[in-house]
Amino acid sequence: MRILLTGASGFIGRHLLGALLAEGHHVICAERTPRTSTEARLSFIHADFAKDTDKSVWRARLAGVDMVINTVGIFRETAHQKFDALHTLAPCALFAACAEAEVRLVIQFSALGADDAANTPYHLSKKAADDYLASLPLRSFIVQPSLVYGKDGASARAFKALASMPFCIRFGHAPQLVQPIHVDDVVGAIIGLIKHPPPVPPSGQTAQRIALVGPAPLPFITYLAALRAAMGMGAPRVLRLPTGLSYLLAKLGRFLPGAMLDEDALRMLDRGNSADPFMTARLLGRMPRPVADFITDPAAERAQAKLAWLLPPLRASIALVWIATAIVSFGLYPVEDSYRLLERTGIPAQYRPLMLYGAAGFDLALGLGILFLARRRWLWLAQIALIGFYSVIIAWRLPEFLLHPYGALTKNLPLLAALWLLYELEEK
Repeated sequence: MRILLTGASGFIGRHLLGALLAEGHHVICAERTPRTSTEARLSFIHADFAKDTDKSVWRARLAGVDMVINTVGIFRETAHQKFDALHTLAPCALFAACAEAEVRLVIQFSALGADDAANTPYHLSKKAADDYLASLPLRSFIVQPSLVYGKDGASARAFKALASMPFCIRFGHAPQLVQPIHVDDVVGAIIGLIKHPPPVPPSGQTAQRIALVGPAPLPFITYLAALRAAMGMGAPRVLRLPTGLSYLLAKLGRFLPGAMLDEDALRMLDRGNSADPFMTARLLGRMPRPVADFITDPAAERAQAKLAWLLPPLRASIALVWIATAIVSFGLYPVEDSYRLLERTGIPAQYRPLMLYGAAGFDLALGLGILFLARRRWLWLAQIALIGFYSVIIAWRLPEFLLHPYGALTKNLPLLAALWLLYELEEK
C-alpha cells in the first residue's frame, strides 16, 4: 500500500519506517525537515504539526494514499511545541482530510491512559484526537502503548540511568503499575494489524482502541530493578521518598532541561499504566517479550546508563571551576597581587587590567557556556587549548607553581583528561 507516515524521524516512526519498507509498502514520510531518498518506495514531504492545523493543507498531501499512520507526539511542551497543536489540532485536521479523501485505514498512536479518567494535558490532548477520529466514518485503529522501551529511546535511556544509580528512587507510595513493551514488539504489532486487522465489531463502530503492552504489569520500582538485573548489576538499594517530597521534586523537574519527571508525569505514574496483553499477543502471534529480554548488550548499556548520570555532575563541576575562578579574579583575590603575577609573565603595566578582567570575563563565559549551550564540542576544545596555554606560560614564568604542595599546576592534568573525555562523548 501507499502509506503516509507522520513523525517518521521520531523514536517509534524510525523503527516503523524500516518495517513498512521491508513489507514492500510505499512510504511517504511527513517531517519538519524532509530528507532526500534514493529508495524508489520512499519519499519525504514537509509537514509541521505545530502549524498544519487546517484540513486543506493535509488534503493536498493525501493523493493516492491508502493508509495514514500518525506517530507524532511529545511528552513535554516547549515554547514552539504544544500539546494542543501537535496532539489535537493537527491530527484532527489530518483525520478530517482522510475522511474526505476516503483513505482506507488510519492508525493513530495514542497512549495508554488517554481515556475517560485522563487528568493531565498530555493524556487529555491525545484523547481529544482519539475521540474525534472515532467519530468519523473511517476504518481506524487507535493504538495505546504503555511505556515503550528501545535502546535509542529517550525514556529507556532515562530509566536505565535511574536503574544504574547507587539508589533507585521510589517516588511516593502508590503502586505505580507499568507494563513496558519493547519497540520491536510495538512495530511487530502494527505490521500484524495491517496484515490481519481485527474484524469490525458487531456494534459497527469503525474505530477500535487497542492497548499495546508487555506480558504483565509490575510496579515501576520493579521495572527499574529488572532493567538493573538485565544490565548485570546486583539488587538495587531503594531510596523511598514521601509523596509530598516526591511532588516537590517533580515540580522542580519542570525547570530542568531534559528531565522526564514533572508533576504531570508523576500523576500519570501514580495512576498506573497497564492493560490486558491479549490483543498484543494476538497481533504478534506470541506473547510480547519480558523486561529481562530488553537488553542485548549488558556491558555497553550498563556503561551508557552510568555515564548518563555521571557526566552531568562532571560538567557542572568544571563549570563551577571556571565561574569560581572568574569571581575570584574579579576582586576576591587582591587585585594588586594579580597584577604582580601578570608582571612576572611579561605583561606591560597598561595592559594588565585588560588581561585580568578580560580573562576573568572569558572564564565566566566558559562556565556559563557549559551550563547553558546545547552544542558544546567546540567548547571542550577551547578549554583544553586555554588550560594548555595557561599551563605552559605558568610553568615557564612562574615555575614555583610546578612544585607547589597544593598542586596548583599539576591539577590541570586530570582536568585536561576530563575535558578530553567530555569532548569525545559529546553528541555531535
